[in-house]
Amino acid sequence: MIENLKEKLLIYGRMIKFSHTLFALPFALSAVVMAFETHPFSLWDLFWILAAMVGARSAAMGFNRIVDAKIDKKNQRTALREIPSGILSKKESFLFVLISSLVFVLSAAMLSGLCFFLSFPVLFFLFFYSYTKRFTRYCHLFLGLAISFAPAGAWVAITGTLSGSVVFLSLGLLTYIAGFDILYACQDIEFDKNEGLFSLPSKIGAGSAMSVSALLHGASFIFLFAMYLSSGMHQVFLLFLAVIGVLLILEHYLVRPDDLTHINMAFFHINSIISVLLFMGVLTQAFFK
Repeated sequence: MIENLKEKLLIYGRMIKFSHTLFALPFALSAVVMAFETHPFSLWDLFWILAAMVGARSAAMGFNRIVDAKIDKKNQRTALREIPSGILSKKESFLFVLISSLVFVLSAAMLSGLCFFLSFPVLFFLFFYSYTKRFTRYCHLFLGLAISFAPAGAWVAITGTLSGSVVFLSLGLLTYIAGFDILYACQDIEFDKNEGLFSLPSKIGAGSAMSVSALLHGASFIFLFAMYLSSGMHQVFLLFLAVIGVLLILEHYLVRPDDLTHINMAFFHINSIISVLLFMGVLTQAFFK
């Protein structure tokens, strides 16, 4: 029985790409470190912040897999995902989304009344994103906005308000996510065209879409620098930011309109390193201050 439960959890984890939590989690933890400088919190607060983030992301990804199941089944790249391949039923997936949503709302309630109140519109928007590819080429920005709630939410959970520094951090995450989602969508240009789906690459071509992605990543770098200036960080953070800038350039060097062979390296490995570097930079400068 325990083995069956373990296997089922692993299947759910694969369905929602749990490992991809690494993209946004360091941004949320960066907000936590920044907030701690003026608003000390308990380990229980940190626990509920992490639980809220895992619950929200799991609910959003599970819902996305349900909504896109028919589309995924037609796409050779995604046909083997858990729902279209029959490994998980829609009923099982709906139950997973319901439980994940309850974890998110409960965790928000444990943090504060404000967080509990905000959890409902946030959850609505996380679900709403799954439909944006059906009507707007700017769906990538909707994804970035949805994920950018992570650092903003962590900050609100601790401080009860917002500040310029965390807004810049959230904008940095928004443009960072949208930028590499555009690159990733270049794999499905022909499929999206045939199915009448909206994505920036399918509407303006891979070359132009990659240029937009580069602009978004340039904006992300600028927002992170603005965060540094607005929060009075120690100069050591600039060393980490410089490496992040180099990695963003490398990402666009590896992925070309006529060569997508390195897209998984850029998407999974480089982006994971960038996220971790950001958190390490924020944490390191906090020790130096």
